[in-house]
Amino acid sequence: MIAASTILDHTNNPADTITLDETARHRRRVKMVSDGGIEFLLDLPKAKLLRHGEGLVLDDGRVIEVVAAPEELFEVTARDAHHLLQLAWQLGNRHLPAQIGAGSGSGTIRIRRDEVIRDMLLGLGADVKDISGPFDPEGGAYDQRHSHD
Repeated sequence: MIAASTILDHTNNPADTITLDETARHRRRVKMVSDGGIEFLLDLPKAKLLRHGEGLVLDDGRVIEVVAAPEELFEVTARDAHHLLQLAWQLGNRHLPAQIGAGSGSGTIRIRRDEVIRDMLLGLGADVKDISGPFDPEGGAYDQRHSHD
């Protein structure tokens, strides 16, 4: 089976795409099928969250572009920058994956839908909307998302 063991940070003229939700994009080694039917083995040295727009390089040189599938999310909007920090702290304290500054503005946070968390956020004065969209949460403190080589 053809394998993909290299990731590009962007693609030019991909051979195909693969559309995955955030959970399915966090992998190390798994059989995958592109949107157009190309079967391949994702074979990375360690688990990594594949980001929207990245390219998976197949052994034969073709590139499969990663597309973040729409997911059922909350878009949380703060009143101001200080309020945004308070909301982000509360979400981080609960170890919830969060996408900062996504959607309708820099004062927003996207999270997975959870009614208990919605109630907490509403109680803290946040505006919480149900949306469907791509979810690309921030990496953890030890996520090597950026390199300075």
